[in-house]
Amino acid sequence: MSAVLALSRDYLELSKARIVMMVLITTAAGYLAGAQRVDAVALINVLLGTALVAAGTNALNQYVEREHDAKMRRTRLRPLPDGRITPSSALVFSTLIAIAGTLYLGMMVNWLTAFLGAFTLTSYIFVYTPLKRISTACTIIGAVPGAIPPLMGWTAATGSLAIGGWILFGILFFWQLPHFMAISWIYREDYGRAGFEMTSVRDEDGTATARQAVIWSLALLAVSIAPAFAGMSGAVYLIGAIASSMAILVMALRFFFDRTNKTAMKLFMASNIYLIVVMTMLVVSARS
Repeated sequence: MSAVLALSRDYLELSKARIVMMVLITTAAGYLAGAQRVDAVALINVLLGTALVAAGTNALNQYVEREHDAKMRRTRLRPLPDGRITPSSALVFSTLIAIAGTLYLGMMVNWLTAFLGAFTLTSYIFVYTPLKRISTACTIIGAVPGAIPPLMGWTAATGSLAIGGWILFGILFFWQLPHFMAISWIYREDYGRAGFEMTSVRDEDGTATARQAVIWSLALLAVSIAPAFAGMSGAVYLIGAIASSMAILVMALRFFFDRTNKTAMKLFMASNIYLIVVMTMLVVSARS
């Protein structure tokens, strides 16, 4: 029994269960912001299908990067580099659940949402993942599939791509950039050992990394207030979004003027809080 539990934990780790949970939060926010009437069954269906696709994407990413993960302190004890799961098992597992999730979305939700899920997987694995070893542009490219989950929630609720869904996409897109600049600075040595072409790896004093964090935080502030002007929310959301975005900007500026792991971690944590707060406020405003 203990062996089964241990193996289950390994497959959850392979799937990056915590990241899947964050994906589901943004997917649910997209659905609840777009739905005129909440259908609990439809919401459960899109969350289940999205969870399978996201877990499959994460697992397939670890399969592709297993040799690089073995070189980094942060990831060397993951199930694949540590030998707790074989590469062939990981490949079969990730492929099956990703296909199952895509088909489930198509049959139980709609094929537009399924297409977005499939695009997320393919762009992440076949574009972003190899680009990480070639160009620092990987960060911006990788933010595209990372921003699709709330758009999937929106299309699950509405059946169409509309301005509201794209605004949610924009919020997630720009949110990822200061968020990742912070964590990439903290783990810059690990990324360098693995051969990843991140801005932070070649940025000796952190100026370029922190500058980008500030620039993208300003962009996040601009897109965060867009729901109020698109008729998706009211004044309470607008005030909250400005306050939350300003908090991110302040943390980014602190990181810029004091480029340490401590200030980078504060920016990273603030970005996590921002996402939960803004998504919650947007849903409450849309449903009220």
